Amino acid sequence: MRHDDTEDARTILLVRHAMDTASADLPPLPDLAGRAAAEGRRRTGRRRLALGTAALAVMVAGAAGAVLLPGGTGAPAAVAPAAAPSPAPEPVHIEPTPGEETMADLPADELSRRVAFQDEAVGVLQELLPQGTGTVRRTDLNVARYQVDRGGDEFVLIFSVRPSTRSQATPVCAVAKGAVCTTVTLPDGVKARAVTEPVGSGEFTATEVTFSYGRSEVTLSLSPDESAGVSAPVTSEQLLAVASDPAFRELLRYADERPMEPLATAVRGG
Repeated sequence: MRHDDTEDARTILLVRHAMDTASADLPPLPDLAGRAAAEGRRRTGRRRLALGTAALAVMVAGAAGAVLLPGGTGAPAAVAPAAAPSPAPEPVHIEPTPGEETMADLPADELSRRVAFQDEAVGVLQELLPQGTGTVRRTDLNVARYQVDRGGDEFVLIFSVRPSTRSQATPVCAVAKGAVCTTVTLPDGVKARAVTEPVGSGEFTATEVTFSYGRSEVTLSLSPDESAGVSAPVTSEQLLAVASDPAFRELLRYADERPMEPLATAVRGG
């Protein structure tokens, strides 16, 4: 075998070993992969790819420092640095009311799991909500509460997947006066209720979509910023589009299989 062939084979083995090592060192994430990951649209995929690329660059540079490019002039092979992933927006701190439990009260491993889910949800919601809605941020109060910031306005976003013992009957449009309610069928055949309703004095509106998924009740809603005099920045139809997207459905699947909220039970007479 020629010397050049030997060097080529050694380079291939080193790179292959570096790739295997880099992949093995990646930290495990919640099992949120699926169709969304296959589409390459989730932030987690981009973060893991960036981490893997960076680790590979370090391993190759360290292990193959003296390995020369075939036909080169004797200089070590250059490895381009990986682009750093975009950091997630800082979480919003919400002071609990007296006696209210927060995520800070959770065991460390459960807190880490919920924060990872929230970060994933932030990426999905940010991508699927209409452009101009604002910046989606998680909060540290509970796993279902998020905030949307837009030019100084602050909107409360609720994304709740709550386990339930209630029957999954077709939702009924029994809403407050002045509200607009429709029922639609989601891609999996489940009926959803979409509502736009006045809040407070009736000058501003909130939007909400509710439906059943697996063994859970799902709520996706946006409240107005009443102090700023601004209604919720999305329509119920736009929330329905989010709820129908495969990436959002993967979040539902994870939260339904691994609940993070207390059980919702039927209320007598309700």
